Amino acid sequence: MKSGEKNPGKELYNQLRRLPWEQLWSVEAARFDRATAQERMARVAVIRAVGVVFSESGPAEQRENVKQWLLGLLHDPSEKVRRYAMTALPKIGAGASGEAELLTLLHAKTTEREKKFLGRTLDKIGGVATLQALERGLLPQTEQKVKASVARAQSPSAVRMDGILADCAGLRIHLRGRNGLEQIVRQEVEAHPVARGKFRVLEVTSGVVALQPVAPFALGDLYALRCFGTVGFVLGTVRASGADSVAAIAATIASPLARRILKTFTEGALRYRLNFVAKGHQRGAVREIANRAYALCPEILNDARNAPWAVEIYPTGRGNSVELSPRLAPDPRFFYRQADVPAASHPPLAACMARLAGPHKGEIAWDPFCGSGLELIERALLGGVRKLQGTDLSPEAIAISERNFAAAHLPAVAAQFTCCDFRDFAEKLKPHSVTLIVTNPPMGRRVPIGDLEGLIADLFRVAATVLGPGGRLVFANPLPVGNVPPALKLESRQVVDFGGFNCRLEKYRKLPR
Repeated sequence: MKSGEKNPGKELYNQLRRLPWEQLWSVEAARFDRATAQERMARVAVIRAVGVVFSESGPAEQRENVKQWLLGLLHDPSEKVRRYAMTALPKIGAGASGEAELLTLLHAKTTEREKKFLGRTLDKIGGVATLQALERGLLPQTEQKVKASVARAQSPSAVRMDGILADCAGLRIHLRGRNGLEQIVRQEVEAHPVARGKFRVLEVTSGVVALQPVAPFALGDLYALRCFGTVGFVLGTVRASGADSVAAIAATIASPLARRILKTFTEGALRYRLNFVAKGHQRGAVREIANRAYALCPEILNDARNAPWAVEIYPTGRGNSVELSPRLAPDPRFFYRQADVPAASHPPLAACMARLAGPHKGEIAWDPFCGSGLELIERALLGGVRKLQGTDLSPEAIAISERNFAAAHLPAVAAQFTCCDFRDFAEKLKPHSVTLIVTNPPMGRRVPIGDLEGLIADLFRVAATVLGPGGRLVFANPLPVGNVPPALKLESRQVVDFGGFNCRLEKYRKLPR
């Protein structure tokens, strides 16, 4: 087929894919069954369409009929029909009968091409029976995926927060987060009563605070910190390139250090997902690295589905940093986060804002644009808070804030969430009645704001009125400058990556009268 010409098979598939399942099955599949061998080749896209459509719709009893139809097609005289059936089966759930049929084909005399498709299908549906076949030397490249699938089903893995890593000499740990928040993360490490006795800061670079353990530690000791985004155990830095890089990364993943960390902090099978950060999917490299690492250490399994760990490859000026990171979803630090509004703060950012605010006994904190309530809850979790007040124009945001606050279990803290304009709420507050305003206001990026400058000016004006002497205003300022009242003194300003654009995180203090 010449470049630019339409693919008839693809065109047919796109047409069939849009049909209701009843018509696809009763008309098109039946027509395929009645067709001659030559006509079937022209309409083989029906098989693919049936697999996709019935994976999304159709009653359960009908899907069983579809499965039996696909199993029958595995024995069609045409290799192309068999291959299409192999590809469609996993989409609707092949089950033990499908696995048995595929293994029967595997033992028969098939072409290398067909074996490749069999292997891809068994990658997705293979179980114990497939593993037994693999032990006899069939499809060795499929073994790791099937073993991971069996392990996932028989012994679901989980990250252990309480395992103690005792032998940690020379280990480097990266706390990663948004650019601009590094010093807040560092300050939290150095001030935390647990972390400061177990870790020391090695260096701070853009988006990274590097630590070195100075005592045995649990993963829970790191997750006692709230201001970082992700944690990565540095397995090594690979300076090679090309084929040498593939071999070196595989050896790093299979290293004794990786095995020791995984065994200490994992309940169940040692499974990881490989990811090249900032380089796209890199499917070919991922496949080759995973296969080589498995050959070196079969105990560590590459598994893209619900793996509790990720091996992240970060490009650096010194080569590729290979880091092992726990995949915790949801993040246990933010257990209270039951729901979010679309423009809600990133939880570690909310934690950073709360920490930047600093302590204040008997705190009365207000978030004029509370969203899902994260900034207020994070401030309350630091202690010393008497009352939280949140306002927002969205009834949904208020309901979510109330739900999240209830889940945070802060019985000693009073809370009031009100659906209203913050300027109207401010008129009901007594002057000097608030000790902290902490907020991430609308930026005008997702929802247009008619007068953003006026909104920020009103926030400054309200803060100058309702904050008591020594009170603080901590907020994300979307404007490079602002009309700041003389009563507010700027204490700190840092440019922070807010997910694709820079914003200024600012702290002001109300001057004494």
